[in-house]
Amino acid sequence: MSKKLTSRAEDYSKWYNELVVKADLAENSAVRGCMVIKPYGFAIWEKMQAELDKMFKETGHQNAYFPLFVPKSLFEAEEKNAEGFAKECAIVTHYRLQNDPDKIGKLRVDPEAKLEEELIVRPTSEAIIWNTYRGWIQSYRDLPLLINQWANVVRWEMRTRLFLRTAEFLWQEGHTAHATKDEAMIEAKLMNNVYATFAENFMAIPVIQGLKTESERFAGAEETFCIEALMQDGKALQAGTSHFLGQNFAKAFDVKFANKEGKQDYVWATSWGVSTRLMGALIMTHSDDYGLVLPPSLAPNQVVIVPIYKSEAQLDEITTVVNVIMSDLRGKGVTVKFDNRTTHRPGAKFAQHELQGVPLRIAIGPKDLENGTVELARRDTLTKEVIGLTDLADKVEGLMKEIQDALFNKALDFRNNHITAVDTFDDFKTILESKTGFISAHWDGTAETEDKIKELTKATIRCIPLETTAEDGVCVYSGKPSKRRVLFAKAY
Repeated sequence: MSKKLTSRAEDYSKWYNELVVKADLAENSAVRGCMVIKPYGFAIWEKMQAELDKMFKETGHQNAYFPLFVPKSLFEAEEKNAEGFAKECAIVTHYRLQNDPDKIGKLRVDPEAKLEEELIVRPTSEAIIWNTYRGWIQSYRDLPLLINQWANVVRWEMRTRLFLRTAEFLWQEGHTAHATKDEAMIEAKLMNNVYATFAENFMAIPVIQGLKTESERFAGAEETFCIEALMQDGKALQAGTSHFLGQNFAKAFDVKFANKEGKQDYVWATSWGVSTRLMGALIMTHSDDYGLVLPPSLAPNQVVIVPIYKSEAQLDEITTVVNVIMSDLRGKGVTVKFDNRTTHRPGAKFAQHELQGVPLRIAIGPKDLENGTVELARRDTLTKEVIGLTDLADKVEGLMKEIQDALFNKALDFRNNHITAVDTFDDFKTILESKTGFISAHWDGTAETEDKIKELTKATIRCIPLETTAEDGVCVYSGKPSKRRVLFAKAY
């Protein structure tokens, strides 16, 4: 076993970039800031997508699809939303090319093919969706309208990093309409809780649920709920958000309904989303200097079986036993792959599956056949043990939960050990540079103080925790009275 990556302690950013590429998750594309998600990386995303989609449908939501392009006039209808995303927009101005008469084989924009109205490549879909909802909603009988979309969006980021921040990324975005403010607020909280449940139960990532400050809210929202996670380098990562939009979009797009009393009223709205940024969170929470570490719930292959043999006859004997093992494991709901490639030696296979984070590896050779055993290796602890074939299926089934829980508890211990309460700005700066992690501190509630702390330290208020309790104190920066602590951190 040898380290194939730059050490996390040496250069965390380089380690992350190397891991993403070497583990065959994704690579940069010919388009600046955009990525190619490779089959193994996409298989993990598909598992995330499947679990989330199931959770959405269990809470009453349906999937639909809306256009990639948004007419500029629609995009501008909700002013705060338009202003919030304006600097990240990609815009279509022409609809065809023509041959360049001065350069053979070259194309140029046809100046006569200018669009009558410019189109925004969606950075988010509220505008096109709420324009559509105007035709779908007339009465309280049409509510609630609970729609989710799986799609790609474009935000023209200047500084990009695979999965964490790309100019184009995959995500889901829920957009719901309700008859009352209370119903919409319940929905926004519900979906934030769905995200938290998914992160903790499937990704094995402990998260803190909270509210964003006004300056950190989604553009056009009245409240933004979020889940915040802590990566191994002590930086926070926003893993999901759910927004209470009030009646802002309904008023912007004139979406009204007749209530039970027959009176016209504007509907109440939410939107919520997570993206392929979750892939970055998964990588940075659990992985080590040897490569990716995957929780069993999201591993494309929970078990890989590697045969060790010298002759075709030995491989045939091993294959017969492996077929039984695979049948037993699949009968217990375990996904398993038999790596019987003849183009790679066992050592190379071990290295690949270790790098790609397969939770359990089974090695079986001629001596194992004689003894009725296999070698079982855990990716999370890098430990091995010899197991009898008769006990194997039950052992593996138990290890699936054990590994899942172990990864969560390890991340939880790290997170809890990196939440530090401070009462002075000197301590704030010291902890931020030495220990890192979340800093629990009093804040006076003003945007001026929030901005000044960010300017001086690059730390932002990640959230106002939902479980926070009232506590009299003074702001860590201004010294003004404060009623509660909030969580600061440097973040991705």
